[in-house]
Parts: sequence; structure tokens; C-alpha cells
Amino acid sequence: MEIMNKKLQDMAVFIEFIAGSGLAIFFHIVLHNEQAAYLIFGIGILLSLVTYLVREDIEKTKTRLIDQYHQVHEIPFALAQITDPECQLKGQELIASTRKTITLLQQGYIPLEEMEFYLEAARLSDQATRHIKAVDPLTPGWLSRGALLNFYQSNLRALDRGVRITRIFVTSRDDLADPEVQKVLLAQYRDDIDLRLAFRDELPMAVDISGRDTNSSFDFAIIDDRAVTDVFAQPGKYYGRKTGQQAEVAKYLHLYSLIEHSAHAVALENDRIVLAAEVLALAS
Repeated sequence: MEIMNKKLQDMAVFIEFIAGSGLAIFFHIVLHNEQAAYLIFGIGILLSLVTYLVREDIEKTKTRLIDQYHQVHEIPFALAQITDPECQLKGQELIASTRKTITLLQQGYIPLEEMEFYLEAARLSDQATRHIKAVDPLTPGWLSRGALLNFYQSNLRALDRGVRITRIFVTSRDDLADPEVQKVLLAQYRDDIDLRLAFRDELPMAVDISGRDTNSSFDFAIIDDRAVTDVFAQPGKYYGRKTGQQAEVAKYLHLYSLIEHSAHAVALENDRIVLAAEVLALAS
């Protein structure tokens, strides 16, 4: 059908050219009006060219619109061909998940699986030049999980380059007595990380960050105030996300400042990490 339409368009241009040329010849030979003949011949060629270009543009526009239509409706058409009710339900779930992912991409976030997340976090840490601001839940996994250990090694490399790292661990007062928790704190304190503690019951309960449940999880890092990696509060297909959009980074800087305001400085006493305020209180 397309080949036939193309041939008809080419034939129409040829007919227009013949008609214009024939009319010009009639004025030249029969009416002996050379000026009119040349004028008609020139106008006929221009009209043929214009109509040819207009037809080509219309055809290209039509092709693009058809392609876009098929792209937009490709998934609904595919879903409509699923006859099994259970398969249809699974297909709808996949579409809903894809919509959420696309929404993240529209906001400037790249969703990442767990291994991808820690690889990207390590890469950004290796690129840091000034300051890494991190907020993390305090769990013993820092000393046992391979992905976390590799990420922490990139933190140590950043420290060797002169990058400042401030890490606010989110925990509870009772957890400070846990020996495994103390091992994590001691290791990072002795590696010259600017360590602070924030207790969950003292943290801000509501912060305006789109798409993030700040009441459930505080686990993100800001690299040189230009990029952010953030772990999702709720488990799902993706473990976390990253963004370099300055508007989104600014939201995390605001959240970090609120958490930092609630955080406590720490001190080393008898090979234990304690709150600096308690040491000062005992000394006085």
C-alpha cells in the first residue's frame, strides 16, 4: 500500500508538470505570447515543486504519528491479547511497577538494585573531592556484609585524599550497649570519620521530600553537595536510587541539616564510644 501511494504521488507531480508545460506551449505556439508562456512554465514548475514538498512533509508527519501511536499503544495492545485472568493480573502489576520507575526517572532519580547501589555509591565516593555527608542506620552489618565493606573501603580512600566524611548513625540509646554496635563505631571513629549519633525518638518526624518515607528510614549520602544516593524505606524491586538533580539534592541537604541539628557528638572513653556531652557532664 505504501509503495502504491508513493507511485501515485510521483505520478501526480509528473501530471502537474506536464499540465503546466502543455499550457505554456499552448500560449507560446498558438497564442504567440512568449512572456505569458515563460511565466506559466515557471509558475507551473514552482507549483509542482511546492506540492511535491508538501506531500513529502505530510507523508513524513503521517509516518511519525503512526510510529508514535504504535509505541504508545504497544503495551495496551499486548495486554489485551492476554486471555488468562491470572496472567492479566500479573501483567497489570508489572505495568504499575513500570509506571513507578518511570515516575522516578521523570524526577531525575535512577533506581538501582542492591549491588548496583553499592557500586554506584563506591564510585561516587571515589570521585568525591570535598565532603561526604552520610546518614546511616547503625547495624552490625558494616563489619560482615561484603557490599558494605567494599563501599567503606572507598570511604577510606576518600579520607586518604583529604575528603572529609561526616557520618550520622541513626540508632537508639539501648543499642549503644551492644558490643557489635560498639565495634562498628570504634572502627569508624579510629579511621578519622567525623562520627555522630542521632536517636530515632529525637529525629524530625515529617520532612517534605517527595517519594520518601522519612518516618521509617534514614539511609542516604550526599557527595560534594552535587549527588545523592538513597536507600528506599520500603523493600521492593529496587534497593535504592541516585540523583544529580540540584533541586532534589537541595531537599536532601535540608533533611541532612535537620538530622545534624538533632545529632550528638561522640567521644572515646575506655575503648567505648559514648556521647561527648556525657563525658563533659562527668568531668564537671
